[in-house]
Amino acid sequence: MSEPPADAETFLAATDTIAALRPELNLLEAGILAGLHLGLASDSRSFARVFGVEHALVLRAVEALAGAALLTVTARDARTQRTRYEASQAGSAMLTALAA
Repeated sequence: MSEPPADAETFLAATDTIAALRPELNLLEAGILAGLHLGLASDSRSFARVFGVEHALVLRAVEALAGAALLTVTARDARTQRTRYEASQAGSAMLTALAA
């Protein structure tokens, strides 16, 4: 049987931990990383839909994370602007620290 998706408490705890590790990130950016770490969303549209956030705000946060070298953009739909992403090497190292 597969593992159930993370609950709200787990997501918020991961977001808070990421925000504490990287205080320069805002809570949306930390939340995107937490969602990726917990397997909740790996693209901008899914994150926006799951968490009820405007897609444009998520896109800006994804760009900020890519600029900070914590995410790597892997694909972008020209029509919808859905942006798929994964943790960069630096992002993966930080997210690995969450599991410890």
